[in-house]
Amino acid sequence: MSGIIGKKVGMTSIFDAEGKNVPCTVIQAGPCVVTQVRTIENDGYTAVQLAYDEKKEKNTTAALKGHFAKAGTSPKRKVVEFKYFTEEKALGEVVDVNLFVEGDYVDVVGTSKGKGFQGVVKRHGFGGVGGQTHGQHNRMRAPGSLGASSYPSRVFKGMRMAGRTGGDRVKIQNLQVVKVFAEQNLLVVSGSVPGAKGSYVLIEK
Repeated sequence: MSGIIGKKVGMTSIFDAEGKNVPCTVIQAGPCVVTQVRTIENDGYTAVQLAYDEKKEKNTTAALKGHFAKAGTSPKRKVVEFKYFTEEKALGEVVDVNLFVEGDYVDVVGTSKGKGFQGVVKRHGFGGVGGQTHGQHNRMRAPGSLGASSYPSRVFKGMRMAGRTGGDRVKIQNLQVVKVFAEQNLLVVSGSVPGAKGSYVLIEK
């Protein structure tokens, strides 16, 4: 599966040919450098390792400096492997937004916004107590009963309760490429993409 590393720029909307207003996400896609080519002979599987976004040399370890120097590029912040790349890639080759054309369907992987410790209403969509009468003055957003008492005398694994919300790896599938701006390395896809502005995303073809 071919792919590229990018950064979420933000959201906008575009009018399509039928005059419908389509919400879109703008992604800074690449350019990425091929820093390693995995082969079955050497690694037991095939993959292409891409690196993206400049990083200061003083903040890079010696091992990574050598790794990037072998590919003939400067240190990068984000390094990701893509398996089953459709095209043969050589070490040091640049992969840019021209990998995609308008009309393609892509999957976008990102890290969702972290929301901290949240209750069951925000985290799982619980309705809370419907009425505010009969003395229910402080139970509006409470989780309610958790289950039996003497047996099993514990909380079952996976019980929907309050806890840390967001900050998870999320994949949104089948987003259509609406526009490709090759000069600016910008990719405009339909719909929303997980993560905050400026966060890294993976675009898989």
